[in-house]
Amino acid sequence: MHRKLISLFSLGSALLIQPLAPAQDSYDPVSAVRAIISELSVGENDWPQWAGSHLRNNVTDQANVVTEWDVTTGQNVRWSMPLGSETYGNPVIANGKVYVGTNNGAGYLKRYPSDVDLGVLLCFDEKDGTFLWQHSSEKLPTGRVHDWPQQGICAAPLVDGDRLWYVSSRGEVVCLDTEGFTDGENDGQSGEPNENQDEADVVWIFDMMKELGVSQHNMCSCSVTCAGNLLFVNTSNGVDEGHKDLPAEDAPSFVCMNRETGEVIWTDNSPGKNVLHGQWSSPAYAELGGVGQVLFGGGDGWLYSFDAAGENGQSKLLWKFDCNPKESIYILGGSATRNHIISTPVVYDGLVYVSVGEDPEHGEGEGHLWCIDPTKRGDVSPTLVYNSKDPTTPIAPKRLQALVAKDGDLERDNPNSAAVWHYVGSDPEEFETTMHRTCGTVAIKDDLLFVADFSGMFHCVDAKTGQAYWTYDMFAASWASPLIIQDRVYISDEDGDIAIFKVAKEQEMIAEINMDSAVYTTPVAANSTLFIANRNRVYALEEGAQSEVEGAQ
Repeated sequence: MHRKLISLFSLGSALLIQPLAPAQDSYDPVSAVRAIISELSVGENDWPQWAGSHLRNNVTDQANVVTEWDVTTGQNVRWSMPLGSETYGNPVIANGKVYVGTNNGAGYLKRYPSDVDLGVLLCFDEKDGTFLWQHSSEKLPTGRVHDWPQQGICAAPLVDGDRLWYVSSRGEVVCLDTEGFTDGENDGQSGEPNENQDEADVVWIFDMMKELGVSQHNMCSCSVTCAGNLLFVNTSNGVDEGHKDLPAEDAPSFVCMNRETGEVIWTDNSPGKNVLHGQWSSPAYAELGGVGQVLFGGGDGWLYSFDAAGENGQSKLLWKFDCNPKESIYILGGSATRNHIISTPVVYDGLVYVSVGEDPEHGEGEGHLWCIDPTKRGDVSPTLVYNSKDPTTPIAPKRLQALVAKDGDLERDNPNSAAVWHYVGSDPEEFETTMHRTCGTVAIKDDLLFVADFSGMFHCVDAKTGQAYWTYDMFAASWASPLIIQDRVYISDEDGDIAIFKVAKEQEMIAEINMDSAVYTTPVAANSTLFIANRNRVYALEEGAQSEVEGAQ
C-alpha cells in the first residue's frame, strides 16, 4: 500500500498532522526499559528511578503482581511503614532498598522529632520494611517562596550501584552512599553533622541556589536521570512570592552535570524571562535520530531537546516545540489557557509525547497532549507568529501570550513542524471527554497511550494517531501517572483509589481499591511486588502476604 499524506485530518479531536509511515516491526517498550535498567548496577527486576528508565515510559512485565488487596485487613500486604503527613515522592526500588521522598511527620530520627518540618528521603529494607536511614533537608530560611511548609521531598531519586542522586527541597543536587554508614565508611568529602547509623552518608552536594543563582518557586522538584556519567537536572527556577516577576531570569533552567563529581558540564536558560510560574518537570533521555537527546519540559510551556553532551562546555539546542496554542494566554489562577509543563516527556518507538499542566493550586483548565517527531531541528512548533509590520520574519516568543492580535500579530503554519498529532479529547464540548491540564506523564504499550488529567479523567488514546478510544471519570483529581504491568494499567487518585484496567481499546475495569488516604504518587512494581505510597504510608503489596493492620488510617 502506498504512503498517503494526511494533512489536517481530524480523528475525533486528534489532529493527525504528519504523514502515515509504512508499517514497521512491532516495538516492545518493556524490552527497551529492561535494556536500560540492565546497564545500571541494580537487580534485573528493580525500578531504579522515576518511570524505571530514562525513556520515562512507565511499563513493566513484572510477574505475579497483585490486582487485589485490602489495607484495612492486611490482605496481600507484606509490610507497610509510616511516611510523613504529606507524600509526593514516587517510590524507587533498587538493590534491596526502597526510597521515598516525604516530610518529617514520621519523626524517625531522634535529633529531628516529628514536629520539626523537614524534607526527608527515607530508606527502607525492601524485604520487610525496616527503616534503615534518612537524609534530612532543613527548611530554607526564605520560607514558602522557595520551600513550601510540610511539602517535603517531591522528587524521586536515581540509583546505580551504591550511589543515589536526587534533588532536595533546598534546591540541592545530592549524591548519597546507599549503604549509609552501615558499611563503616564515610564516603563524603565534606562534613556530615554525624555518622549515626540511621542517617545518610553524603558523598557530595551541589547547591543550585548558591552556585547557579537559581530561585525555585515554592519547591524544587525534579526526578533526575542520566546517560552514562551525565546527570540531567531541571532547576525549578521560577517566579517570586508575588507570582509575577522572575527574580533570577538569567539563571539556568536546565543543567547537565558529572554524576561522579557534581561538576557542571553545561547549563541552559532557554525559558529565561518567559517562565510562567514554576518549572517542575523532569528530564528524559534517548538516542533519537542518531543523537543522544535530553528532553526538558520548560516553565514557558515549550519542550526543549539538547545534544546531551553539549558542545565546548555549552548547551547545544537541537529543537524546541511550543506545546500551547499561540493565542492562549497565561493568567494567574484557573482562567489561564496557556500552561507550562509539569509532566515528564516520554519516548516511545522513536517519538516523543508530552502534555501541559499547571500548579494544582491554580485549579483545572484546558490541556493539550502532543506527539512529536524528534528528528527535526530548530523551532518545530506547529505554527509560527509574525507581525504585520514584518510578515516575513517570525517574532520572538512572548511570555504571557505569543500572539496578540490587536498588536498586529498573525499566525502561519510552520513548514518545519514536528507535530505528529495533537489531542484535546474525543469531544472537547463535553467535560468528560476533554483533555484537561495534567501533572501526569503518559504510559504506552501496544500503541495504546494512557494518561490521567487533573480533572480526574483517565484517557486511552492511539499512540500513533491520537485517536481517542475511551475515557473514564475517576470523580477525583489525579496527580499521578499510569503504570502498565503486562496487560493491566494502574492509576491512582486524590480520593485514594487505585483503578486497574485492561490494556485494551475497549474500557474494561478489573478492580478499584481504596488506600485509606489520598494517593498523589504513582504505583511502582519491582520484584513481583507492588509499591504504593499514599499520603502518609508506603505499602509493599504481594500475592499471598498477610500483615497486621496497625497501619490502617
